[in-house]
Amino acid sequence: MEAGSKIVATAAIKMALTSTRQEESHLKKVLLEEQAVRAVAVDYGGEFISSVGKIVERAVVAAKREGVIKDSHADEGAVAGAAREAIAQIMPKALGLNVGGKIGIARHHDHVSVAIFMGIGLLHLDEVAIGLGHRAVA
Repeated sequence: MEAGSKIVATAAIKMALTSTRQEESHLKKVLLEEQAVRAVAVDYGGEFISSVGKIVERAVVAAKREGVIKDSHADEGAVAGAAREAIAQIMPKALGLNVGGKIGIARHHDHVSVAIFMGIGLLHLDEVAIGLGHRAVA
C-alpha cells in the first residue's frame, strides 16, 4: 500500500537539503519519473520574525510557478498552511535571530508537504533545524 504522506514528506525534505540548482533539477526529474511527485525548492533568508510572511509567500509562489499546485484557493491554502506548520516547529530556536536556508515543496496526488531547512545564526554560533508540514487537498 502506498503512503502518500510519507512519499511527499521524504521528497520535500530531500528538496530542502539540495545544495545546488543542478542537484535540485536532477532530484525534481527523478521524483517525477520514479514516483510521480512534483517538487520544487526555493531559497530564503533574513531576520526570522520579518521573514515568516516572505517564507510562506515564496513557498506558494514557487509551488504555483513550477506546477506543483494548481492556481486555486485550496491548493494555495494547503501550501501556506503546511509552510506555517513547518515554521512553527522551528520558531523556538529562531526567534530574534537571522535565518537562511531552503524550502522544499512536494505533491503526490492529494498530499502536499513543505519542508523548511533553516540555518539559524548568532555571530559564529550556528544552529540548524528542519520543520515539516503536511496537508491533504482534493
